[in-house]
Amino acid sequence: MLIHTNTYPRKGILGITLFHQREHQNSHRLAWTVSCLPACVDALDLTGINNFHSQANSIQKGFRNTKMSSEIMEKLSSNVVVKENSNGLPLSSAYETAMEALSSLITRQKRGDRSAIGGKYGKLDRMLMYIKILGLEEHMAGLKIIHVAGTKGKGSTCTFCEAILRESGFRTGLFISPHLIDVRERFRLDGLDISEDKFLLYFWDCWNQLKENTTEDLPMPPLFQFLTVLAFKIFVSEKVEVAIIEVGLGGKKDSTNVIKEPVVCGITSLGMDHIEALGDTLGKIASHKAGIFKPYIPAFTAPQLSEAMDVLQNRAHEQMVPLEVAAPIDPPKLRGLQLSLSGDHQFINAGLAVSLCKTWLQRTGNWEKLLQNDSGKNNLPEAFLRGLSTARLSGRAQIVHDSFLKSYSCSEARENSSGDLIFYLDGAHSPESLEVCAKWFSNAVKVTKNLPQSSSPFKVRNVEELRGNGYGHHESEEESDKISKRILLFNCMEVRDPQILIPQLVNTCASSGNYFSKAIFVPSMSTYNKVTSGASIIPSDIPSRDLSWQLNLQRIWERIIHGNDVVLDKSSEMDGPQNLPPHEFLYEDSSHCNPAARCFSCSAVIPSLPLVINWLRDCVRENPSLRIQVLVTGSIHLVGDVLKLLRR
Repeated sequence: MLIHTNTYPRKGILGITLFHQREHQNSHRLAWTVSCLPACVDALDLTGINNFHSQANSIQKGFRNTKMSSEIMEKLSSNVVVKENSNGLPLSSAYETAMEALSSLITRQKRGDRSAIGGKYGKLDRMLMYIKILGLEEHMAGLKIIHVAGTKGKGSTCTFCEAILRESGFRTGLFISPHLIDVRERFRLDGLDISEDKFLLYFWDCWNQLKENTTEDLPMPPLFQFLTVLAFKIFVSEKVEVAIIEVGLGGKKDSTNVIKEPVVCGITSLGMDHIEALGDTLGKIASHKAGIFKPYIPAFTAPQLSEAMDVLQNRAHEQMVPLEVAAPIDPPKLRGLQLSLSGDHQFINAGLAVSLCKTWLQRTGNWEKLLQNDSGKNNLPEAFLRGLSTARLSGRAQIVHDSFLKSYSCSEARENSSGDLIFYLDGAHSPESLEVCAKWFSNAVKVTKNLPQSSSPFKVRNVEELRGNGYGHHESEEESDKISKRILLFNCMEVRDPQILIPQLVNTCASSGNYFSKAIFVPSMSTYNKVTSGASIIPSDIPSRDLSWQLNLQRIWERIIHGNDVVLDKSSEMDGPQNLPPHEFLYEDSSHCNPAARCFSCSAVIPSLPLVINWLRDCVRENPSLRIQVLVTGSIHLVGDVLKLLRR
């Protein structure tokens, strides 16, 4: 498949001629949305997308005014920093060396561990000292920042903001977290992940300066603090005109809260997450998030529950902050276009982004200039529409057709030589976000039989009802030639409460008439003691794993299905390739379940994610009439690991 690019000059609102890479967003949407032809998806697979990103970066370097200083450009062309710090290694090896260095900054082994940082200074005091060491103190004031905190939708809101302002003609910088495949995803310049050579340039510059100035009282920063100061370094050096900064955790004590005077602040939807660090009530969590408010700086919030809204309003009043509630986007205002990020909840995030961008443009003196080229002042400007319809963010309500099985031509694929394997990816990990995820998934798989909404916790009381909905053949007319099996692929961190998360997911899906055929519980490949790159090797061997947590997840699932506790022990786990479930496992209904005999036909624990992916591929390769729809959720790390495997 040929990809036709349309790089063309466009006037920015400040009169600067810019070259716009519209083909980047369009190619991404072709590859990642469900509307993509499954039979031809291999022509635009993940590896191709990454190569295309590199091409787009080259175009950008050659044609667009990047406003980089001549000194930085000379360093990039000679690759001096890479050679000095990586012993002349090729770029890929130099990048892996940088990943090893980053990994040394990890101060905890798993989520929930307390970071043991030495020295006598607090986090924000250390951050200010790091910024001073890097010579960024004065330059930070020149970054016209949009600062965004919240529980759900931070990344989506920031991504919408970046796309809107880039389409408005500005040079943009975006800092978000976490990354899914490669750490460079956290740093975007003009909508593209920072290139490896630029990353290495700024990485080693920061690393060397900080290393030279560490003391017993001021050690090297832990990972997220280092990445935060690195983002400031990148955005200052690249002379971005707007920097969109996502808060990492909380707000008041977050590393990003060294931002003294943003242009505007935003609070996305709040919910119960990170309670071990932020508190066990919505009010306590809201208090942390409101910590990014700065005196007299305007702020916007998504609609909140009263417990959270009261706290936000009180904090705003204390700081003399003009706080407004941003209304969700009204779909007719999109004038026939679709939000590029899927899910009804994105109308809330898009509405917040619109308010933030409009205020940013007004406070920087650019709003009227933008409106000069738009006819209706009551409508969204054209640049806003382009941004909302082209913004991209992996791992959030993302649909991927597995291209591994489509290595033959499109014409052969149309003959149904194998079944379909489709992954629905969403990194939801809180009760509220899993509810949103379940609604999106139910809509995406086009369930036609809807059950009345239930406010009570889901509990299967009628096995026949479960069998009829979950194990039968309920497909819309256009899918009637395939037998669909919906599988939940789930993991969550041990600091989460799966007894809340899993029932929330199941209950919401069930209320839409959407039932899972099976559930598979698997540990993530990612660990908290290693930063990997997109090129990192995925081990093919299966090390011995402690699966007690996954067995606990399975126990909760089986309790939901059977209505009572079942006895599980490690003898029920699949401990190697030879003990994977037979393909018939997909077709067995709940009548085959016999927990007393250790027969769990509703679920399985598998110790390796590569084993799961290969097993699913074998199932659809064997049966051309099968369509497997896999919802991957519960952990952003699990989503990232699946994406890594699918791009190989």
